[in-house]
Amino acid sequence: MSSEVFYTSLKTKQGQSLITKMEKLIQRAGLMDAVAPKDLVAIKMHFGERGNLAYVRPQYVRRVVEMIKKKEGKPFLTDANTLYVGSRTNAVDHLQTAIENGFDFSVVGAPLVIADGLNGKDYASVPVNLKHFKEVKIGSAAVQADALIAITHFKGHEATGFGGTLKNLGMGLGSRAGKQQQHSDLLPQVQEEKCKACGKCAKWCPVQAITVEGKAQINYNLCIGCGECTVTCQYKAIAINWKTEQNMIQEKIAEYTAGVLQGKEGKTGFITFVMDVSPLCDCCGWNDVPIVGDIGILASKDPIAIDQAAVDLVNQAHGNPQSELGSKHGENDKFRALFPGVDWNVQLAYGEEIGLGSRQYTLIEV
Repeated sequence: MSSEVFYTSLKTKQGQSLITKMEKLIQRAGLMDAVAPKDLVAIKMHFGERGNLAYVRPQYVRRVVEMIKKKEGKPFLTDANTLYVGSRTNAVDHLQTAIENGFDFSVVGAPLVIADGLNGKDYASVPVNLKHFKEVKIGSAAVQADALIAITHFKGHEATGFGGTLKNLGMGLGSRAGKQQQHSDLLPQVQEEKCKACGKCAKWCPVQAITVEGKAQINYNLCIGCGECTVTCQYKAIAINWKTEQNMIQEKIAEYTAGVLQGKEGKTGFITFVMDVSPLCDCCGWNDVPIVGDIGILASKDPIAIDQAAVDLVNQAHGNPQSELGSKHGENDKFRALFPGVDWNVQLAYGEEIGLGSRQYTLIEV
């Protein structure tokens, strides 16, 4: 069965800003149908790591907040703490980073609530009874919310090919313990011939599993497989080494997404910004040259369909030879060109299999 995905380009004219176009898009997609008076509405965000500038601008988020308030809902912005050691690993640092990146109440018009609490231990165990998990650990604020609107920045990702709505919800709203469960099949591997012994990987490791004595060395008795060292190394000296099949992490993300959405039938909506399509996740403390030009904004009630539409639009666009794609900029599948060993289809196929949505969609331009 085909799902509707609504799309607007970034082309504007006098009297019609992108914020106004986004509002029309959301109205046409019917996303505010999810909001009833007095609903506590979680707006799932990625506030951006300190130093990263590719995250969704807070001015867009403010308009979504205003639309929810018009429906007499009570919106709050939320995300869960990170597994790795960065600027969002606990609620204090997380909130400070969010405010520094522009998500202050005076800008967005809504409070910020870290979904899994002060240090990642405030979560609810949600039964899903699927292949990998019987239950998943979701940040309590997201579980207790009456409705949920996900605002996603679409980009590449070294472990899943791309990061879209599923990753934003499943990995994003998993508690710190939940994130570790999802990463448990991933182990990094140092390629000594590339290692410059700069020590950045050791600094960012959350469990002190890396020492640098001439070359970086990983203690696999301590390593939890968060993968942060693989994106931290600017010399590409640390590769992903899968303990089992590399598809596992994508399936686990889909199962966590099922936990996030459970009990919220008819109470969710999804907005995706296909802009600043950086090759790596917004969890990096930087953002590289976009792999394609800015494309537009999508809205849908189907998380699978909106991810499928976003990846299709990127793959149909002209690749940027000045980006990480380099000489592969002309390839049809931009994400496989970036990460040859990763089949991004897995997350969508498995998500469809477990009932999250449909990969068949109709793209409707607004």
